[in-house]
Amino acid sequence: MKKNKISKNWINKQRKDTYVRQSKIDGYRARSVYKLIEIDEKFKVFKSGISIIDIGAAPGSWSQYVSKVVKNGTIISVDLKKMEEIKNTYQIEGDFTELETQEKIRKKINFPVNVVMSDMAVNTTGIKDIDAIQTGELCKEAMIFSKDILSKEGLFISKIFMGRSFNEIVALGKKFFKEVKVFKPKSSRKDSKESFIICKNLR
Repeated sequence: MKKNKISKNWINKQRKDTYVRQSKIDGYRARSVYKLIEIDEKFKVFKSGISIIDIGAAPGSWSQYVSKVVKNGTIISVDLKKMEEIKNTYQIEGDFTELETQEKIRKKINFPVNVVMSDMAVNTTGIKDIDAIQTGELCKEAMIFSKDILSKEGLFISKIFMGRSFNEIVALGKKFFKEVKVFKPKSSRKDSKESFIICKNLR
């Protein structure tokens, strides 16, 4: 019964959500694209000719946006799920946390990479502390991976939840990067604890 109630609430939220409606008009696969657009507007992330890795890419709205704004770039989209094709992107299907998948990414990229971005989150349990910790672990793993492949001026962007692991992630960011910012886009739902960590210029 409780699950049905949650599903109904979710459906009602989606119906009322202006970003969900806008994503359909603009031809994007998910409302999450507007978070990336806000990040790009604020931090001037994407330019022509750069290489990008999109981790946790499905259903693909971040890769869709980047494929439109980055001309002559290299875009690699990584996810557990197979996605519908997106032009100008190369897809890797696999679990990012497995070394085999990371090896596939390394083989496909031109070093160094300019941007690593991650919208990864675990399948939520509904227990916010546990969800925040587990998603935080994904963020840390992506950050550790990115420090070995990014250019000196490279950017790392990741979803991050306010919670127990928040300070730990920010501290790790400061250990690897000279500039670390935390940003909550307007398109993030008000009741969501998510923000995004933006790290720039490797130490």
